[in-house]
Amino acid sequence: MPIFACTEHRIGEGWKNKGGYETFANHTHSVCTAYPYLNLHKDVWQVNVPKTSATSHLFIKAIQCLINEGVINNDAKTDVQGISIFEEFVWRVRLAFFQDARDIGNRAVLMEIAYSLQLPIAEIERVLNDGSALAALFRDVELRDEFRVEGSPTYILNEGRQKLYGNVGYRIIEANLHEILKQPKVEASWC
Repeated sequence: MPIFACTEHRIGEGWKNKGGYETFANHTHSVCTAYPYLNLHKDVWQVNVPKTSATSHLFIKAIQCLINEGVINNDAKTDVQGISIFEEFVWRVRLAFFQDARDIGNRAVLMEIAYSLQLPIAEIERVLNDGSALAALFRDVELRDEFRVEGSPTYILNEGRQKLYGNVGYRIIEANLHEILKQPKVEASWC
């Protein structure tokens, strides 16, 4: 879901009193220090700032539509680690922004990534143009609203009756899943 659907509102206005994009960039760098294996571009959120992340999400939905139609074989793995073509595309979009400081709100950047993975450009254009990808994206937005997903990460469990939101530790997630899996149907959940 596009958390940064309008970066000017989310960061430009939302972080205005804290220092705007520069402070948000510093915040991003401080968060990433916990993950030394990440190569964060020194000028992330300073150069080539996307106006929206929604373009990327729309493109991702286009690829999902084509997988669902059987146009793209997502079972074909892109490397020895067993990464699907879909996962590889999403990963490369993240790298384009965070590692290479590219504007992933720009459709041409996304087309370059798709081309590099030998994805069917004409078919991607078709589902972007006929509204299929946009409909799929907005269905995700409807589901977000239906399940009251406030942000990322959010885990919706137990047919929508439980929600774990935010920086929840894996032991909490494990305990909730364990209780759901072992719980008899007539007993109330302990989570």
